Amino acid sequence: MNASASDYCLFVGVDIAAASFAATWSPAGSPPQRARTFPQTPEGFAAFQAALASTAVPPAQTLIVLEATGSYWITLAVTLHQAGYAVSVVNPAHVHAFGRSLPRRAKTDALDAQLLTLFAVERQPSRWTPPEQVYHELRQRLLVRDGLLTMRQQARNQGHALEQWPVTIPAALAALDTVVRECERQLETLETEIATVLQEGAWAESAALLGSIKGIGLITSAWLLVGTLNFTACVSAEAAAAYAGVVPLARESGTSVRGRRQIGHAGNARLRTALYMATLSAARHNPVIRGQYERLRAAGKPTKVARCACAHKLLRLAYAVVTKGQAFDPHYGRQSG
Repeated sequence: MNASASDYCLFVGVDIAAASFAATWSPAGSPPQRARTFPQTPEGFAAFQAALASTAVPPAQTLIVLEATGSYWITLAVTLHQAGYAVSVVNPAHVHAFGRSLPRRAKTDALDAQLLTLFAVERQPSRWTPPEQVYHELRQRLLVRDGLLTMRQQARNQGHALEQWPVTIPAALAALDTVVRECERQLETLETEIATVLQEGAWAESAALLGSIKGIGLITSAWLLVGTLNFTACVSAEAAAAYAGVVPLARESGTSVRGRRQIGHAGNARLRTALYMATLSAARHNPVIRGQYERLRAAGKPTKVARCACAHKLLRLAYAVVTKGQAFDPHYGRQSG
């Protein structure tokens, strides 16, 4: 049986790096112990669990807090979850804000682990559950697709640059053309696989609902579902918008607001990019988004601000159709503004 927050007897903070991780722990009511470093390997994971076992606190009564930084944390988090530990994966910004309330300190992996331990004791964040298999099926293909798009563009740019030289080597241009064609072949394969996962996987119903919104295509649907864990990671449409970073921010000074509203840099950058690109299509083909965009531009709003507002609206529509289980109704969208 899972322990409730009040049942935890051992609090552990883990600071993750590419090749190793630092960990420190604190029995309830005691300060964090000196940090220990373990390699990011199966052997290191086993040594870490052996060290925790030496405390004689059962895994279910042990809360382990890690930051969601890069992709270094995922294997350790899954390993600990499968071993029965209460694992919490937290937003680094929340830990940073917590750290600002403490006395100034140096920044080392060991001290970061101690900060995470204190965060675990004070905040006792909710437990993390590994995402479904469909999440990995989509996310890894999406990331590889991004890499292939970058590789294709780099090859095209190199080819264009070579063509400006007074002497060109056909074999060199042919090699770059081969790279472009191979990238395109792999992209076609990946997009077919992504479509199959969306149509037949565990998130098929949500993908179909998202597809009812003009402007949200195959790749945007996939990024929306991956970025929000099928809209289960956000408690509201506004929370989803904040997570994606499509909430305009105002520059304020004193009691007056003089600056233009702007898009913040916080949030999931890849999800924000997917929404922004979808908005370009939706502003042409979706009557609700097109109407909002035209009204904002007619009111003198800058293009970027209007598109941010439309991306916000598009995300709210996506959240609504998935969480309510109802396809998009453009007439309802017009009435609700």
